[in-house]
Amino acid sequence: MKLTVNILLLFLALSCDTKDTQDPPQQDMTEMNKKNIGNVLALYPKPLTVVGTMVNGKVNWLVVGHTGIIGHNRILVSMSKSHYTNQGIKKSKKLSINLVSREMLAQADYVGSVSGATIDKSTVFDYHTGENGSPVIDKSPVSMECAVEEIHETKDFDNFICSIVNTYASPEILDEEGKIDYSKFKPVLFEFPSYSYLATGEVLGKCLNLNTQPSMCAKLPMSDNGIVRLSKIEVHPEYIEEYMKYAIEVGEISLRTEPGVLTMYAVQEKEKPCMITILETYANADAYESHIASQHFQKYKQGTLHMVKKLTLTDQIPLNSANRINNFIQ
Repeated sequence: MKLTVNILLLFLALSCDTKDTQDPPQQDMTEMNKKNIGNVLALYPKPLTVVGTMVNGKVNWLVVGHTGIIGHNRILVSMSKSHYTNQGIKKSKKLSINLVSREMLAQADYVGSVSGATIDKSTVFDYHTGENGSPVIDKSPVSMECAVEEIHETKDFDNFICSIVNTYASPEILDEEGKIDYSKFKPVLFEFPSYSYLATGEVLGKCLNLNTQPSMCAKLPMSDNGIVRLSKIEVHPEYIEEYMKYAIEVGEISLRTEPGVLTMYAVQEKEKPCMITILETYANADAYESHIASQHFQKYKQGTLHMVKKLTLTDQIPLNSANRINNFIQ
């Protein structure tokens, strides 16, 4: 009898253990809306860079798009083994990483299309030698001198893990605290594998602080019935300061909250400060109707009726429809 009870208890225990160790039910992958496109590297776009180093006694430049961040104080530079530049980096253990601006994009593209083994690229950029001995491009708004700490070779690439020795930044792209302001800099981005150069996007908000720092909403594309308009406003002199407060407020709120409001750029004439011109662009006619019906626009309209002496609205036709003006809000 005692043996029978022990066997029964053991059976119950094993049954419970089996139930507890079963794998949880898996989500049916066939129900997922996403499409599997294979083992595609999808961490791009990334900032485009030009790497500078000394090779056989000469400065050499190479455009590099495969870079990464390791922790908070290391950089990974991954370069095909076939590059002439690698020889100089392996020998000197030094290099510079120069972020690319639009103004230097053509030169950066060129140094990526020819080899330093056959073409002298030392004169493509004006440069100075940094404090650590690496060539630093004058035209690049941000350059980092790096020391190679480790080299990891894979099948087709030399992978340089670097520490940052010095960082040089142009004064015009720094904020009041002396930090790099990327909304001023707007570095060029590189997208792989399509090999395309992209522009830096708008500032959406402050990281880990979106609830307290309202961001600009995502914008709709300009449609065929999109609106480009100039609003010319003459304000009575005694109301100009009060009017400006209304105009600034409605512009801020509209750009931040309305997907169809693409541009609202207001300027004041220097010689005639009571003359205000606003460039307004709307994604489509519905976006415009929604805008003028909004609470913030109605507040502006009703609050400034008595301040406006004259209002002229004129629709415009862009000479180049591919051109776009974006408002960036801090």
